[in-house]
Amino acid sequence: MSALPPAPTPVLRAVGLSRAYGDRRVLTDLSVAVDPGHRLGLVGENGIGKSTLLRLLAGVEEPDAGEVHRPADLVHLAQEPPFGPDATVDDVLGAALAEVRAVAAALEDAAAALAGDDPGAAGRYDEALARAEAVGVWDADARAQRVLAGLGLGGVDPGRPSGTLSGGQRSRLALAAVLVRRPRAVLLDEPTNHLDDEAADFLAGALAALPGAVVLASHDRVFLDEVVTEVLDLDPVLGGPRVVGGRYADYRAARQVARERWQERWAAEQDEVAGLRAALGEGGAARTLAPGREMADRNKMAYGRAGDRVEQQVSRRVRDARRRLDEIEAGPVPRPPRPLRFRATLTGGGRGDGAALAVRGAEVPGRLRVDALDVHRDTALLVTGANGSGKSTLLHLLAGDLVPAAGTVRRAQDVRVALLEQDVGLADDPRTPRDVYGLVTAGVPGAVPLAELGLVAARDVDRPLRELSVGQRRRVVLALLVAQAPEVLLLDEPTNHISLALADELADALRVAPGAVVVASHDRWLRRTWHGTTAEVLDGGLRVGGGS
Repeated sequence: MSALPPAPTPVLRAVGLSRAYGDRRVLTDLSVAVDPGHRLGLVGENGIGKSTLLRLLAGVEEPDAGEVHRPADLVHLAQEPPFGPDATVDDVLGAALAEVRAVAAALEDAAAALAGDDPGAAGRYDEALARAEAVGVWDADARAQRVLAGLGLGGVDPGRPSGTLSGGQRSRLALAAVLVRRPRAVLLDEPTNHLDDEAADFLAGALAALPGAVVLASHDRVFLDEVVTEVLDLDPVLGGPRVVGGRYADYRAARQVARERWQERWAAEQDEVAGLRAALGEGGAARTLAPGREMADRNKMAYGRAGDRVEQQVSRRVRDARRRLDEIEAGPVPRPPRPLRFRATLTGGGRGDGAALAVRGAEVPGRLRVDALDVHRDTALLVTGANGSGKSTLLHLLAGDLVPAAGTVRRAQDVRVALLEQDVGLADDPRTPRDVYGLVTAGVPGAVPLAELGLVAARDVDRPLRELSVGQRRRVVLALLVAQAPEVLLLDEPTNHISLALADELADALRVAPGAVVVASHDRWLRRTWHGTTAEVLDGGLRVGGGS
């Protein structure tokens, strides 16, 4: 029987990391290890500590407690490129290739040392050879050109200063330098920002081919699914695993199982609490055990002894019930947030076979042309197209915020339409989420309390909107849309600025939404899993396709 190969030594390891900013604790006693060839994806609510963890692993920040063991050739690529505006494309790639050539030179030195009588020369040569193979010294120049082309920079003048490139091009150039260099550990924060689908696919394949360790945070679920070998959830569901092996789809499945178990635990505890309170109440089961019957045999002494025993049993059971109830109330299982669900009243023009919204020959000069579009009460339409192609314009036409220069947009009588814009505003609003939610739900029967929706954290319910992040304000507006129960729901890039878990929940809610749904999105996961009809804004016009 052959021995198993030794387990790989982690390239990157952190033990007991804790970090706080003022009175806000971000990470507590977190340990993580990443082996060679493994790629760890970081997920969790916005602001939970993904970027903080990357900075701690990189040594950009020091933890309040704990320690990090990292290789010398670690690269941390934050959301801002690490080179100045005067550096040319050639300069950036030259610096990356210089590191590769230094490895090649070390291999040559180690090979030359083999001719001598140094007993350690063979070991150093083996180590230098392994490193040379890892960084790919023999095809580095060709790899640099392949990487530039794959990231959409193949046509850029090598002598062009990076300061004259667009922000997206600068980010791609920084990624190219990492892929050319092939360090032992790579830390990436939102690497697919500014990448189109083809470049994102190329980057996924290139990262999967790296022999070192990769840790990354990304809101691109398709990218995570293609790249990661493990997922670290910094905000796991109650009782759920912190680390899940496999792809992002495996993590989603594990999180769903954990969510169901949480619901079961909470429901079981509620049943137990109800039983304990009933037992402790007047006439409860614990008290009905006391002897209340008349003595049948007139044996007063025997009756008294039996009564004492029963009273002792009652007292013990009452004490046990009270102790157990106190234990539960001291640390109860929190109630799981309700799954996100949209409601629609489907009144008036929302009923029947007629279109809730009908567009004919509508034109916004220089921005969009729609020859014909009908939105029925059961429409589920996903609108795609390049940035600036006119997706948002279409939604504003349907919402009635924008009047076409030609053509018509007709709305059936009594149909209510609600729009989630990319910029929800409210940045200067002094009101709290509770305030605005109360205004919308006043007099609405069956409105779910804001705290039970799971969209707005309890700590944020009474904070002024102007103090919340963009993502937090989008959650508030989503809560308002749920409360309004419109017949037609228009969503513009709804997964921007929200967590992956909420993006998944939103997609599930849209799948079962009772009214019409029109969504404009560049989200690749949403596009790949869409359940209805698709349309594309191309060359200023809307082209409606079939179901997905």
